[in-house]
Amino acid sequence: MGLWRPRRAAWWIAVLFAAGSTMFLIPGLAALGSSADWIAVTFFCGSICFTTASLVQLVMAFEVPHRARPRAERHLRPRSWLPARVDWVSAAVQFPGTVLFNVNTYAALNTQLTTRQADVRVWAPDLIGSAFFLVSSVVAFAGAEKSSLSWRPRDLDWWITGLNLVGSIAFGVSAVAAFIRPETGSAVSDRIANGGTAAGALCFLIAAVLLMPEAERRAVRQRVAAAADSA
Repeated sequence: MGLWRPRRAAWWIAVLFAAGSTMFLIPGLAALGSSADWIAVTFFCGSICFTTASLVQLVMAFEVPHRARPRAERHLRPRSWLPARVDWVSAAVQFPGTVLFNVNTYAALNTQLTTRQADVRVWAPDLIGSAFFLVSSVVAFAGAEKSSLSWRPRDLDWWITGLNLVGSIAFGVSAVAAFIRPETGSAVSDRIANGGTAAGALCFLIAAVLLMPEAERRAVRQRVAAAADSA
């Protein structure tokens, strides 16, 4: 089963999420013992990868109702409103979260911010973005569940949504610990903040890698179903 599918949007989603996760994992680990300038720059680059992947995912979710039509009749409808679809809701909630990560990682490039400015421009978007990620992951995980809290270790979709949920929780813990206390001018816990970022990024990275074989399996199932319908 080949994993090189650059003509498929799902493949690009996986690659971009994997790249973004790597660019959060490496600097997250490095920040445990360093404050080098490249760390903040890498976080910002990783956030761009997250946003690009999330945008492609959202566009794919918009197009779901039109995929059954002949290719010549398909039209991109970016204003589609599909609140009944789990994938659409998850993608629609996740995308603004990734944009907020762009905001906070870009602001973090400025090392001259005051404590208040850092909390408003860096910490607040981080916390809100992490909350969006958590809600998106909960929606996706709930949608993947065939029964409440079922144990399906052979199901790739279960692993992907579960890992994304754990990663989002880790990002949330990281965001809370990154709050800079006005009285001290330091974060609640730099170690928890950076460790949580690294742990969450690792979960996202594994989930992104698993997206590739899962997307291939879905494509095979769709071809089989299409062949059966035309028979």
